[in-house]
Amino acid sequence: MHVLSVSSLKGGVGKTTVALGIASAAFSRGLRTLVVDLDPQCDASTGLGAFGEFRETCAEVLENPKHNVVLRAIVSSSWTKARPGNIDVMIGSPRTISFDKPNPTMRDVWKLEEALSRVERDYDLVIIDTPPSLNGLTRTAWVSSDRVLIVTEPGLFSVVAADRAMRAIESLKNGLTPRLQTLGVVINRIRANSKEHEFRIKELTDLFGPELLNVQIEEKSTIQQAQGAARAIHTWPGETAANLAKLFDDLLDGALASFAKPLDRRAIKNHKRFARLSRIMRGQKWNGELLEIELDQKFSSESD
Repeated sequence: MHVLSVSSLKGGVGKTTVALGIASAAFSRGLRTLVVDLDPQCDASTGLGAFGEFRETCAEVLENPKHNVVLRAIVSSSWTKARPGNIDVMIGSPRTISFDKPNPTMRDVWKLEEALSRVERDYDLVIIDTPPSLNGLTRTAWVSSDRVLIVTEPGLFSVVAADRAMRAIESLKNGLTPRLQTLGVVINRIRANSKEHEFRIKELTDLFGPELLNVQIEEKSTIQQAQGAARAIHTWPGETAANLAKLFDDLLDGALASFAKPLDRRAIKNHKRFARLSRIMRGQKWNGELLEIELDQKFSSESD
């Protein structure tokens, strides 16, 4: 099972749209897919047709990641009514906002990782839709992930947010979870013939270089129509939907190719060491610099 977080540190860039688009690509390809809706706005759950009141949601899972709680928080998507397949959603809840603390404990940020370990044999791909912030929920998602896809749009504040996300992921990778890597930055909501967008796209290209993915997604009402009907973009009629589906196929292909690349031996070794170290450190407040110092000391002593 591979885990991909779809993130942005700025709201309104279409992060959930991209997450659902990749989920649609995986669904159409027959991959056993789970979408985890960590965003308290719960748009991913709505887009997957998970309506109504649920006893267990992501909030209950983060509170108590036991096997039976995790299973009850996962439901089938209504997408399967249009096409057979296996796509589920771990239900989002506004109550997850209580876990979005600026200083989560070590125990907090490992809760989702623990929960996903309960169902790792059931899915090929997990896609996590994260909140547009760098607090506890996003860190929890990244700790559980193999890759993070950063979504941006061609606007000034979105460029700044994307750069901040890249630096935050690198810091988390170095200090806590060596297997974590950035998949890249994808530009969403492009308006054709916009001089401002052309300027910002060039700015993003200069800033991120090869980290900026070739896939660029134009703003189309077709996407909102499909989401409003709780349908996968791959099952929505029309040429525009087919062209959009191809872009999400390309993003999925990039993710699968990245998953296939092996970690370097040192990263794997450090990750195993940290798994032991984390059992001691859980309960401490998040402190990136302190954590890096303690990890360095631990790893140095073990290598002597």
